[in-house]
Amino acid sequence: MIRGKKIGFMPSGSYTKMSVEEVCESIKRIGYDAVEWPQSFASPRNHSLTDLEHLVKTTYSFDLEISEVVVQQDLVLNDEVQRRDRIDFIKQCLEAYSSLGIETINLFTGPVPWGSRPLIIGSGITEGKAWDMVFEAFDELVPVAERTNVNIAVENVWGMICNDFFSLKFLIDHYRSTRLGVNYDPSHDILAGHTDIGWIVRQLGVNHIKHVHLKDAVGLNVAGKFLFPLPGEGKVDWKSFAQVFDEIGYQGVMSVEFESFDYVSRILGGDWEKAAQLAFNNYKILFGQ
Repeated sequence: MIRGKKIGFMPSGSYTKMSVEEVCESIKRIGYDAVEWPQSFASPRNHSLTDLEHLVKTTYSFDLEISEVVVQQDLVLNDEVQRRDRIDFIKQCLEAYSSLGIETINLFTGPVPWGSRPLIIGSGITEGKAWDMVFEAFDELVPVAERTNVNIAVENVWGMICNDFFSLKFLIDHYRSTRLGVNYDPSHDILAGHTDIGWIVRQLGVNHIKHVHLKDAVGLNVAGKFLFPLPGEGKVDWKSFAQVFDEIGYQGVMSVEFESFDYVSRILGGDWEKAAQLAFNNYKILFGQ
């Protein structure tokens, strides 16, 4: 823990070539309290129920929590067959993870703004059509989440229809479900120009924040004009960030989402364990421990 806060890490990169046991041993040794498992380890389409049970049992055997599973699927796209498949996949995840006692999944809305031919709101698709697609999806997903008692933590992401606090709150308020909440990541609100993170966190409140990402940001909300730099190099005021979560009484996990990809490649030699250690050390300083 760092200053009384449970800290997790999302294993990616070289971690995905390791066994579940090796990942857990590494993350625990560094000092983390939880793992945020990505689909490379936890997809119910690529892993049997036995595999997933092993994932859960192994995580707990290292005295680590599973803070959430990342299930992010683009829900705004013109290919209706693909869109239908992604909705069905999320529902499959909700059912599978519920049976395993996993409490929270991470979603975003789309359209995904990266890739070679991204669908851009305002040119490739209208804003209204994008919202229609999102609501059609969540009309199905929210009742499943309520029935299975699994939280859906939605993350607002640059370039998507839910890209900042205000657009995400519009989605949350539309359903007013105790199972639909927020994966709060300050980096995307920074890119959207919203620097008063404390105010945003207070507006969301502890009941709506189901999970938290630790990620810094600097630049503009435009592809190619921003960075997710090393923790402490961006515009997030981490001291105030830590204080406001104390203020609202958040008891959940804060999970490091490390996306300084060039740094890992050029400086750390592609070693994501070094990235996990670096981030942990930085947050100990940033949170004032």
